[in-house]
Amino acid sequence: MINECEEHGYFRRDKCPVCGRNGKFVMSDFEVEKLGRMMAAILRHGKFNLEMTEQGFVKIQDIVDTMRSHNTRVKWLRPYHIDALALTDPKGRYQIRGQSVRATYGHTLKLDLNLPTTNIPRYLYYPASEEEAEVILDEGLFPVDRAMVHLSATFEDALHAGEVKLDDPVILAVDTEKCVEEGFPIGKAAKTVYLCDQVPADCMFISEGDEE
Repeated sequence: MINECEEHGYFRRDKCPVCGRNGKFVMSDFEVEKLGRMMAAILRHGKFNLEMTEQGFVKIQDIVDTMRSHNTRVKWLRPYHIDALALTDPKGRYQIRGQSVRATYGHTLKLDLNLPTTNIPRYLYYPASEEEAEVILDEGLFPVDRAMVHLSATFEDALHAGEVKLDDPVILAVDTEKCVEEGFPIGKAAKTVYLCDQVPADCMFISEGDEE
């Protein structure tokens, strides 16, 4: 559920985390999930072919108008609902710029995201099956179902991501300094997600979670 505090803005709790007061209702959990799915389809995969900048930004009003016209069940949707969703997303999946919004990662569209490339952690992580890990360590890591390789900020983040699809994921560590030196810059997309076009095989090794 998303509520709004008059003084401190949108929040995803029963009470404002700053002042502790009840807020004004904005969206239910069901509505948040429904809107999030549609936002992903539009911003990550280009559903409805809305006008999109090279950096992936789409006008919020265009999203609202399109969703309302295609689904009578979201006639309630207004631009502030998208603001609330984006600004309170715990994973930082959205970025608002002016009157536009974009997804920060997960794209199947090839875009010029222009992500920050400074202060990248020395090691990032990627989950794989044993079979996949063997191939990756031999041939390198390339995008599969997304436009870019997605790396996790910590061993634990990669483990949690891998466990969604794998029973016992192997966690590969990426030496980011070496990766950049070999011509593949890494950008920070969200709180725990980093993106790269590809990772050479000699920049990776199996991690035990104790890199420094």
